[in-house]
Amino acid sequence: MPFSTQLPASGEPYVLVVSLDNARHLSSLLRAVHFQDHATCFATANGLRVTVEDAKCIQANAFIQAEIFQEFTVEEESVTFRINLSVLLDCLTIFGTSSLPGTSTALRMCYRGYGYPLMLFLEEGGVVTVCKINTQEPDELLDFDFCSTKVVNKIILQSEGLREAFAELDMTSEVLQITMSPDKPYFRLSTFGNAGSAHLDYPKDSDLMEAFHCNQTQTNRYKISLLKPSTKALALSCKVSIRTDAQGFLSLQYMIRNEDGQICFVEYYCCPDEDITEAEL
Repeated sequence: MPFSTQLPASGEPYVLVVSLDNARHLSSLLRAVHFQDHATCFATANGLRVTVEDAKCIQANAFIQAEIFQEFTVEEESVTFRINLSVLLDCLTIFGTSSLPGTSTALRMCYRGYGYPLMLFLEEGGVVTVCKINTQEPDELLDFDFCSTKVVNKIILQSEGLREAFAELDMTSEVLQITMSPDKPYFRLSTFGNAGSAHLDYPKDSDLMEAFHCNQTQTNRYKISLLKPSTKALALSCKVSIRTDAQGFLSLQYMIRNEDGQICFVEYYCCPDEDITEAEL
């Protein structure tokens, strides 16, 4: 029986149809949030959001705006499904993770609705592969309720500054302590590992600092094991926004520019490990 390359006609009742000239744009973003096997996908007219959680302590979101896609059609107000992210990534890179110069894997992704599989049509060099991935009932996700009005402190750093910090700090430490303050030390990262305590300070007028908006002094600790997955997004990003709310919840928003110069965002939310009182500092 001949292999069918017939893509679904636009008149068929799909609730979600998206197309990308280069599937690597999607797979690289999804790898940045791939620290658990399963993800929940949300599609609205604004674009696609893919959410991954672990132990209700950390949540990662990859945002792919509708404008990134060559075609983006959502027939309902919102479309939601859960999917095995590991399998999705395997399918997106079925032709390999790196194409030959001048070639790319084109993607068309279709979803008929609740209970149906996600259909992937991938084409490279005239060869078309069709993948069907079973979808699941979406889980209820943690709402960190991180609206801008609740943000106490916010800084924007060039990503290279944070990459250097993770390279220099002692990652044998169980926690990363973050201090944000309108006064010195302004922005401090601290670890407490086998070699002792280590501190890295960033003055607010540092060349790496793009914006500095700190209203009060906050010191919070976060489990490094929870933060480590975010280094995948950090490696791809050019800027990172670091925000905290009054409870010490942390938001790390990474701005990622793809090969075509388009901007996407990956955001990590992390709950604090413990509050630090002044007596402990």
